[in-house]
Amino acid sequence: MSTFKERWGITSNFQIIMIFIVFSINGSFATYIAHPVTELIGLDKETTNPWVFWPIRIFLVFFIYQFTLPIVGWCLGQSSFFWPFTKKMLSRFGMKRFFAESK
Repeated sequence: MSTFKERWGITSNFQIIMIFIVFSINGSFATYIAHPVTELIGLDKETTNPWVFWPIRIFLVFFIYQFTLPIVGWCLGQSSFFWPFTKKMLSRFGMKRFFAESK
């Protein structure tokens, strides 16, 4: 646990537990939301080629996960940790210009 504390700049064990809870809730939430989104765009597991269905589904889960992470973090009082975490992750995928600080 001390490795996570040092790396993430966290002071209490309770905050680490809350962060892990946010990660787990958001993972389940993102996969739950991805199902109706896949149906909305017309992809069905039974009728779509698995080589098409699964990459699209995984991309959707990842995309939804990134955008719901700060929301779930905020709901559990961890927005100060998850907003910078999300900005850093999305910046790595070329969305840095959306988070540029205004001078």
